[in-house]
Amino acid sequence: MTRFADYFDLKIPLALAPMALASGGALASACARAGTLGLVGGGYGDLEWTSREYEIAVDALKDDAAAMRRLGCGFISWKLAENSDALDWLIDNHRPAAVMLSFGDPRPFSERILQAGATLICQIHSLTDLPVAIEAGAKIIVAQGTEAGGHGATQDRGRGTISFISETADWLAVHAPETLLLGAGGIADGRGLAAAMVLGADGAMMGSRFWATSECLANPKAKDIAIETDGDNTARSSVFDVLRRKNWPESFDFRAIRNDLYQQWEDRIDLLKDNPEEGRAAYDEGVRQADFNRAHIGIGESVGMISRVPDAASLIGDIESEMKNTLKRLNP
Repeated sequence: MTRFADYFDLKIPLALAPMALASGGALASACARAGTLGLVGGGYGDLEWTSREYEIAVDALKDDAAAMRRLGCGFISWKLAENSDALDWLIDNHRPAAVMLSFGDPRPFSERILQAGATLICQIHSLTDLPVAIEAGAKIIVAQGTEAGGHGATQDRGRGTISFISETADWLAVHAPETLLLGAGGIADGRGLAAAMVLGADGAMMGSRFWATSECLANPKAKDIAIETDGDNTARSSVFDVLRRKNWPESFDFRAIRNDLYQQWEDRIDLLKDNPEEGRAAYDEGVRQADFNRAHIGIGESVGMISRVPDAASLIGDIESEMKNTLKRLNP
């Protein structure tokens, strides 16, 4: 089907985004069993969370060797620079099919990943990231547009998904033709997967759509709210990073639903940064009460294409059918 599908023996050329605290073991293993690449969301590198969820995935796939070869994990590079215990645990105790690094320089960690026999996946947000990822030894590049949910490049530094996939594909064709490419950001169904392939990608990575599945660790109330939300009602800024005490590098921020608390601060971000106590108190209380008028829902512009919360295997089947029908229409 594509080089990416062949590489991991996938049913369709699709990967689960390793969403921090959301892509847990149940979701990653369900995706791997259903024929896609399943990545546990190691995210901030919390050893307890990562080891627990990865072991859940391994236990779920212990009788399915083929699916086990489609299981991996993802980490935030700048957090690994502070503490790499979770990555070290993963490599010392398991043989992940792939390790994905995002948001920072992958080179300090790439050698140990490659020596462990894992495929290195690097997510990029601009063309300037691309040579660094190739130097690190990435076999797979994920070109993420600013439409994506959660963390990504700020709007003024990032790229739209369509042009970014195309330009990255052109660069790789000249400079690293054996390197595979996945598109990400605003891709949430079979049409988007087909579009990424038409633009030159070997497949796609989805986060927001898999966030709204039954296996995802996100709060069910948050998923219900997402179903009623459209893409106009998300925005990208540092509001929730400040409220959550996440000290992200300034080149990245966070796309989420524009709830009441977000709207209170979105035009006063400098004031929030200087005096965060009021906003943080409201946010913390929202989290305690699962009140998503105050607590965040990190999701992308594709939220408007989410109308239900299926299990991952059913969703993958639907994506496969729509992808095939879309490609058939393009090439009858």
